[in-house]
Amino acid sequence: MGDQELIDETAWLEGEDVSINQIVEGRVIRIDNEFVVVDVGYKSEGLIPLSEWEPEIEEDPYGHDPEATEIEPLEVPEPEEPPKPGDIIRVLVEDVEDVAGRHDERGMLVLSKRKAERIEQWLGVMSDVNEGDVVSGTVIRKIKGGLLVDIGVNVFLPASQVDIRRPHDIGEYIGKEIQCMVLKIDEERRNIVVSRRSLIEQERASKKADLLKTLSIGDIRTGVVKNIADFGAFVDLGGIDGLLHITDMSWGRINHPSEMVKIEDELEVMVLHIDYEREKIALGLKQKSPSPWEKVPSTYPVGTRVKGHVVNVMSYGAFVKLEDGIEGLVHISEMSWTKRISHPSELVQVDDEVEVVVLGINQDKQEISLGMKQTQDNPWDKVADRYPPGADVEGRVRNLTNYGAFIEIEEGIDGLLHVSDMSWTRKVSHPSEVVEKGQLLKCKILSVDTERRRIALGMKQLDEDPWSSDIPNRYQPGDLVKGAVTKITNFGVFIGLEDGLEGLLHVSELSDQKIENPEEICKVGDEMEVKVLRVDIDERKIGLSRKRVDWAEEEAGGEGEPEAVTVGSASAAGSENLKGGIGSGDGPLFKSPTAEAPAAEVSAEASDDGAEASDASEEEK
Repeated sequence: MGDQELIDETAWLEGEDVSINQIVEGRVIRIDNEFVVVDVGYKSEGLIPLSEWEPEIEEDPYGHDPEATEIEPLEVPEPEEPPKPGDIIRVLVEDVEDVAGRHDERGMLVLSKRKAERIEQWLGVMSDVNEGDVVSGTVIRKIKGGLLVDIGVNVFLPASQVDIRRPHDIGEYIGKEIQCMVLKIDEERRNIVVSRRSLIEQERASKKADLLKTLSIGDIRTGVVKNIADFGAFVDLGGIDGLLHITDMSWGRINHPSEMVKIEDELEVMVLHIDYEREKIALGLKQKSPSPWEKVPSTYPVGTRVKGHVVNVMSYGAFVKLEDGIEGLVHISEMSWTKRISHPSELVQVDDEVEVVVLGINQDKQEISLGMKQTQDNPWDKVADRYPPGADVEGRVRNLTNYGAFIEIEEGIDGLLHVSDMSWTRKVSHPSEVVEKGQLLKCKILSVDTERRRIALGMKQLDEDPWSSDIPNRYQPGDLVKGAVTKITNFGVFIGLEDGLEGLLHVSELSDQKIENPEEICKVGDEMEVKVLRVDIDERKIGLSRKRVDWAEEEAGGEGEPEAVTVGSASAAGSENLKGGIGSGDGPLFKSPTAEAPAAEVSAEASDDGAEASDASEEEK
């Protein structure tokens, strides 16, 4: 019969004759090399293997728990002294066959001293132990899934039932005397499962209720650290655990709670908050000492220059430790006057010592704004001296926008070259038409705004303004010139006279006939001969006429007053609105005719189209 088979207690005690599964007393008759021969009062002796007096390495009877991965063997005990002839021992009758397997009257009993001892131990324990009872015992061994505890017989303590929080190594309990609660008794397999955790939980529940009645916010209590997590430590106050959050451990910066506390440390903590409904307590360690922030305004007034160590670098700035518990933020915008910084790590690293200036303090939020660039002179304070208006500079195109190009004239100092300052005559829609990124350019300083940190640059100003003398000298009223159509609008046609220079051929000057749509008589690219009506230096515009080309010959032949006729014909009732050329001015190109000009010579067509010219003036610019 196997060792795990339960023997019926009543069968062991019934009858006077020796029977199988009965525990009886016997006298040792003799001992040979393998067996101990015992007389139990039966017609034949019984045999007990001599090995039952030697140390036994038991197999794990509790191997059903899947949580553990190893079995630690017992220390080998000292061998038991073998019996001597005449000794009285208690044995279990297992069978009546002999070693040769004969099943007749000549067979000898098969006996076991070891099994008899186990059964009697089990019966002794079972007479006093029931499920729910509290038992004491010594942890003797770590087995698969838990511990073996000797309470008179070996019982199983699962690893999950060792403590409220599973220990890192349950082997630390080996050799310790512990108390447990009996969870389950399996009489058939002679297994007992116990729990130390259940007993602790019962005790803690009672202590917790008493503790919550007496605990108050602000109390100073002593507790023991039972567990550590990334966000804090759990402290046992004697019946209930409180959370000591990492932010409440120190006024200074710590990266992990293990820097401040260790498991089983005894701490004196302050009760910060009590949630009676959820039975949760918040604890603090740093609150036992005054906050260093109370003295910050007096210790670090705004404008103070101080040294500190970089403790953290983020994308938006760097945190600098001024003293334990006091840190300030140097925003990325406060790191350099001129350098363009993509990330603070380009200038500082953790543990770097830096000099900073206190820019602002928010004591309620416990925040300090710091600046690094303020420890150095602001180069913009001297920009106006180094780059006075009118000075020539050389720089590299750093960036292009729709409205201009940014030119770096020294590290961190940019000037803006606006599209309107790129050419005297050419109408520039985008800076890429004139310059490219990375190009080295010469420019002239137009203005310096130190307060707004802006420098205006000009490229066209390097050359003389052609409108001051060159263009007026080369294009005079009455001149016949040729050009190609560059743009057609509803109010007229732009004629390219030379590179970058255009004149406006108003719709009223296209033909002697009234033209509703200029595209009826020309298209972009067409070359035509036109007459210069007027050159407006202030507005930087040239007015042209196509219909007056033939008039020039007639006027030259002879009726007289050609200029009065020419100007008057273009400047009748709508003369105040007639404009042409390029530029940004809003003034009229032609003014009202002189008083001497006969009213009869005023062009009717110009009068009819005056309103159209006025409406088109803004687009013309």
